[in-house]
Amino acid sequence: MVELAVIGGTGVYDPDILVDLREIEVETPYGPPVKLTTGIYEGKEVAFLPRHGSKHGVPPHKINYRANMAALKKIGVKRVYATAAVGSMNRDMKPGEAVLLDQFIDFTKSRITTYYDGGEAGVVHTDFTEPYCSELRGIMIAAAKEEGVILHERGTYICTEGPRFETSAEIRLFSSWGADVVGMTNVPEVTLARELGLCYCTIALVTNFAAGIAGKILTHQEVLEAMANNIINLRKLLARGIRNTGTATCRCSSFGTPVSLTRE
Repeated sequence: MVELAVIGGTGVYDPDILVDLREIEVETPYGPPVKLTTGIYEGKEVAFLPRHGSKHGVPPHKINYRANMAALKKIGVKRVYATAAVGSMNRDMKPGEAVLLDQFIDFTKSRITTYYDGGEAGVVHTDFTEPYCSELRGIMIAAAKEEGVILHERGTYICTEGPRFETSAEIRLFSSWGADVVGMTNVPEVTLARELGLCYCTIALVTNFAAGIAGKILTHQEVLEAMANNIINLRKLLARGIRNTGTATCRCSSFGTPVSLTRE
């Protein structure tokens, strides 16, 4: 059974650190089957899920987050490392540097962010005081030190709807709220992971300063180029993190409550 997964964001489309690759499709109640790749890294079976599809064909607001996370849960995944490309509002968090998220602000508008819609299941309110797994975060902090990779150990992520980039006024507002970085995908991925009782940790790579800070036009090509230029460090962190990840001793699984994983 696969207990560990990596979700690849922009610029991370293939599981190149894994061997003995096998492509699978997982049925869930939340839409078309989810395509995953499983493989082995140093004796551990790992699932890889490209968030935007293998060819970056799915925009942030169209990703089937509920199906993706349910598919991971269904095949036995308990712990998830996710990557994300972000713009920075914090001048101390520079392009090319990694940020380990510890808080988020949800500024999305039209996404389904929960599995719990009431009815027979009742009403569920899930604690998000610490939304990211403290144990996985600790593993990743240690991995960065071992690999000599610059990693900001804390950062608040604000999630926007996309696919457009933000306005300068929005960035000023987000900065006044205490956000450090901005992206388009971490919510509802992080909320669904918590509802499923999964350990979840996001390593964000700063690809650019956000709108109005760098004084230039933002392009998706710039984001892709920044990810390509820094993918080696991201792979180092993931490889070391996978190597050092063992059985969970954190509280994440206690937050989960029953969620349907099969079609009726």
